[in-house]
Amino acid sequence: MHNLSHLNQVELSRRWKLSPRTLERWRWLKEGPRYLKVGGRVIYRLEDIIAFEEQQLHEAAAN
Repeated sequence: MHNLSHLNQVELSRRWKLSPRTLERWRWLKEGPRYLKVGGRVIYRLEDIIAFEEQQLHEAAAN
């Protein structure tokens, strides 16, 4: 059974419609959401994904 509180690199890339390589590059550049490395596998906690998404919110400029 898949744990819905974590996403792997491919699952997150699908969620954001990005290449998995983009997520790899972000990790190398120390950008993007926090992640865990468990047994050589990279996983992202859903709470960290949501926190990162909220940090990316921008308000529309007022006229």
